[in-house]
Amino acid sequence: MKEIYNFLKQLDANNNREWFDAHRDEYQNAKQKFLYVTEILINEIRTFDPEIAYMDPKSCVFRIFRDVRFSNDKRPYKNNFGTYIARDGRKGGNPGYYLHIQPGESFIAGGIYMPDADKLKAIRTEIYNHPDEFIELIDEPAFKSRFTLYNDDKLKTAPRDFPKDFEHIDLLRYKSYSPGMPLSEEQIFSDNFIELVVKHFELIAPFNRYLNYSIDRHK
Repeated sequence: MKEIYNFLKQLDANNNREWFDAHRDEYQNAKQKFLYVTEILINEIRTFDPEIAYMDPKSCVFRIFRDVRFSNDKRPYKNNFGTYIARDGRKGGNPGYYLHIQPGESFIAGGIYMPDADKLKAIRTEIYNHPDEFIELIDEPAFKSRFTLYNDDKLKTAPRDFPKDFEHIDLLRYKSYSPGMPLSEEQIFSDNFIELVVKHFELIAPFNRYLNYSIDRHK
């Protein structure tokens, strides 16, 4: 992981096409190593999540090239590597498992980030109808001690079509249902890094099953 991490640190300090072209071999080397990590993760996740079929690692890894057409930030490259392993692939819009490597901001996450309106309503409906099951998932000690649900874009009021006086209305105000946990450099560089990521993805698996069930049930 050190080669991946060090390349990203250099890219962050030299985010321009001239530098990238001069160091394209280093990029390809880092990318291949990250694809290898992704392939291992796919195979490991399949042992505890039957929703995950074998897939080409290239279909899981995000492009490093930024879309700058509508952004004030014109840096051409992302300063991270990310991979998303989910049912129907990275572009399927389904709950999955995410690994993000970025100097100083690495993390692992799961669940579903910014789902479309139909999937979001399906998840909220299932939580509304069966809140105890969801609460049991997020209050499970091993899960709760490690993960925080993404709440940067949380609604300030009750979502449309749900009563404001619902006892657990706070659980319906999320726009993403995505648990995440930061990763330190010490963890990333440790000999058991893959095992650590797999262990935490396994903790996320019941959460993903709940979301997949909710989406399938309320289509």
